[in-house]
Amino acid sequence: MDDWRGRISDDLEQLVDRAVTAGAKQSDVFAEMTKTIEELKVANASDPDPADAPSEIVLDEPADDWPAADK
Repeated sequence: MDDWRGRISDDLEQLVDRAVTAGAKQSDVFAEMTKTIEELKVANASDPDPADAPSEIVLDEPADDWPAADK
């Protein structure tokens, strides 16, 4: 059941490798990853399942009550 832990470790190693290969300092990559994880923890605490939340995007339907609509 710990297979997911190994995948996370492998994925993180690959992410760090890609960032360092692209020119980032390893310490900066770790700092950014830590910051991002903390932000995810805060977001999860306030909304544990964002997929259940209604979309914040409001799609306005075209109105047929504007003056030129009758013509």
